[in-house]
Amino acid sequence: MEEAYQNIEHDAGDPEALDDLMQKIADHKGCGTSGGSGKSSCGTGAGANDLAPEIWEKVKNHPCYSEEAHHHYARMHVAVAPACNIQCNYCNRKYDCANESRPGVVSEKLTPEQAAKKVLAVASTIPQMTVLGIAGPGDPLANPEKTFKTFELISRTAPDIKLCLSTNGLALPDHVDTIAKFNVDHVTITINMTDPEIGAKIYPWIFWKHKRITGYEAAKILTDRQLQGLEMLTERGILCKINSVMIPGVNDKHLVEVNRAVKSRGAFLHNIMPLISAPEHGTVFGLTGQRGPSAQELKALQDSCEGEMNMMRHCRQCRADAVGLLGEDRSAEFTTDKIMEMEVNYDLESRKAYQSKVEEERIAKVEAKNAELETLAGASSDIQILIAVATKGSGRVNEHFGHAKEFQVYELSTKGAKFVGHRRVDLYCQGGYGEEDALETVIRAINDCAAVFVAKIGGCPKDSLRAAGIDPVDQYAFEFIEQSAIAYFKDYLAKVNSGEIAHVIRGDADIRQGAYVPV
Repeated sequence: MEEAYQNIEHDAGDPEALDDLMQKIADHKGCGTSGGSGKSSCGTGAGANDLAPEIWEKVKNHPCYSEEAHHHYARMHVAVAPACNIQCNYCNRKYDCANESRPGVVSEKLTPEQAAKKVLAVASTIPQMTVLGIAGPGDPLANPEKTFKTFELISRTAPDIKLCLSTNGLALPDHVDTIAKFNVDHVTITINMTDPEIGAKIYPWIFWKHKRITGYEAAKILTDRQLQGLEMLTERGILCKINSVMIPGVNDKHLVEVNRAVKSRGAFLHNIMPLISAPEHGTVFGLTGQRGPSAQELKALQDSCEGEMNMMRHCRQCRADAVGLLGEDRSAEFTTDKIMEMEVNYDLESRKAYQSKVEEERIAKVEAKNAELETLAGASSDIQILIAVATKGSGRVNEHFGHAKEFQVYELSTKGAKFVGHRRVDLYCQGGYGEEDALETVIRAINDCAAVFVAKIGGCPKDSLRAAGIDPVDQYAFEFIEQSAIAYFKDYLAKVNSGEIAHVIRGDADIRQGAYVPV
């Protein structure tokens, strides 16, 4: 297989030879480039019948590695790793911040002992919390003693919780054996480039071998170490997710090449995220006016990469101390002061019983979706639409329009309902009253959607949404999302075919990642 890697450059001018070579490398890593849909069968939408049993056990209740699981299971991050060994132009770490929602931000740093107690307290209070991750606020592997001490304590006291870490990859090759030793089955690597010329525009410096290195040389060392670490992890059977930040005009077109490179080295998922570049966050890109992508730009890039491997589209770009379901943050309930006063009773059997009920709900949701999908069998249409859904979780339409902090977005077609993203918004209903300024931002955030599904909605926002060409739908309140979406699409096609309505291609929408959140 080493010979195959050496032949990549030789065969670069022959597309067929290169494709064959990539397939051999991917097969060697355990995840082929072709499945039933022309791509890897691994991915966020995969189910028990799509994956090897040992892989399914690792992802079935992991909210980051399974889109379907993220509706039901929670995660938490502990902020034990403050130091970082690189500087990114999109990052500004803040250690005492409660009102921003983005990576690198925490309200308080923890010792490994504090983190271990916090994990037990959260897991006892939130029985569907199945995953503990260390993602900062710096880099876990720039703080190896604190990171691995935390894993050691948690694996001893809460052995049912999955352990994860997220790293920039610079120090990764030095710690792969230790990662494997602590049974860390999931590692995320942020890889924004494989071309050092592009990397020099993203990373001002790295700190490596006791020296600060800048420019092309820094980016070259970083990408070499990242790819080396990825190969070492996949050779040990550790699932790897790749995070990439889409920076328009810098690496957006190049990320297609990054996608191929990580796929060939056995990555399980690729998560292309929008750049967060608000000036108030104080990052280099934010202060210099570098824009983030629009909703359609992000989706187009994700769609183009999906032919190679499955994409993660449900990432919330979480804080380094996030707690709860993806899309919610309950970290304020578990501050150090509160944790130290709590009597923690970690009841493993109660957790298993609760999660068993969650699995029953999951099965019911899938069966309802499949039953509704059968009613679309034989339908033929090229029409696709997006819908936005207000939900609190559990895969149901169960949130009031005015209380939604985000909307989940699904693409509907004759193939069914496919989760394609989410849009964070400002609360429309505050203090019992609707905020018209907030409503405008909500409409801009879901402007590419033909409809918005809600549990309840008032008359004024209904009228405004209709005026914007968005259908406010409350007839599926508290029903399963995908089943309801398929039923709606079937009715939509019937109305288009009868001439009752005209299918309209919607415009673009705003991405408001990293928006300020209420304290």
